[in-house]
Amino acid sequence: MAKLNRTQQQDLTLSSPHLERKRSREWSWPYWPAVPLYPYGQRRTLRREVLKGKIWTFEQLQGILYVIVPVRMTIIKLAAGGLLVYAPVAPTRECLRLVQELIAQHGEIKYIILPTASGIEHKVFAGPFAKRFPQAELFVCPSQWTFPLNIPLSWLGLSPRPTQLLPVQDPQPPFADEFDYAILGPIDLGLGPFVEVALFHRQSRTLLVTDALVSIPLTPPAILELDPYPLLFHARDNGFDRVEDTPTMRRKGWQRIALFAFYFRPSALRVLSSGQTFAEARQAPDRSQKAFWGLFPGQWSLDWKRSFTALRQEGKVIVAPILETLIFSRDPVAFRTGLTKWLSGTFGRSFPAIWTLLCK
Repeated sequence: MAKLNRTQQQDLTLSSPHLERKRSREWSWPYWPAVPLYPYGQRRTLRREVLKGKIWTFEQLQGILYVIVPVRMTIIKLAAGGLLVYAPVAPTRECLRLVQELIAQHGEIKYIILPTASGIEHKVFAGPFAKRFPQAELFVCPSQWTFPLNIPLSWLGLSPRPTQLLPVQDPQPPFADEFDYAILGPIDLGLGPFVEVALFHRQSRTLLVTDALVSIPLTPPAILELDPYPLLFHARDNGFDRVEDTPTMRRKGWQRIALFAFYFRPSALRVLSSGQTFAEARQAPDRSQKAFWGLFPGQWSLDWKRSFTALRQEGKVIVAPILETLIFSRDPVAFRTGLTKWLSGTFGRSFPAIWTLLCK
């Protein structure tokens, strides 16, 4: 039998209502209205040791209409002691407890890096996370902006602590003795530029990226398995379908979520008219709020798996299709130049910040 940790042992002594309140406090993220993405005010955190005593990932979830993907923070131990954080996630009590366990063993956080210019779903966590570790130096991707309002960094909690832009050229940042970094962009989007920073850890030959490069797993990432309802929701072929909670159904739901996440409107999904959608909702077996009152405005084709197989490309590292179409096609030369810089070194593994569809 697996040995329970102290938190699990304490949970066993609590009654069910007390346990639920404790969990609610542990997972609470009160600032969710700033970026109202699922799972809103309750965010689980899953820590995984990728390279023993060296590299850890912290996964949470975010999405819309149960199209949820993991968002990832990576922590790397520095050679001289201490830690570097890439792409912070929501600093819930659970997340901070898991981070503090690493600090107790390996030293304080010395550097925090926000690697994207436009991704509000990433930068909304950077200020609150950095405030928890005031001794750390915070570096942000250059050309910062937000949409629909261009919000000052101070509004995102990145002041009064000094916030440093990652230099495009010299002078080198203080972590340059262990890390190389390359900037993809800027690629003009009209409202502002797309810019992303990749970080290469020379000792472990690990490349950290945020959104542009992805590798889609065949089965759902572990963080999605903690609450399988979104997987089962999308495993249905139509609004009348009932599915059992089985590994096959979870995998089916995940693969369809991947199609949604990368294409928004997959060709394998027939979109129903609003009239048909509401008519079918009135006859749906589950009309609860959790099931969106029975609304299911689509019907999957029988050969939808062919679309997923084409998207996944056997798990190879690929350019995210949605970004390739909407962003990188605007300036292919800048994209190829930036990508060449990212991949000019030899690396053993890469860990995207949104690793859902993204990781090896």
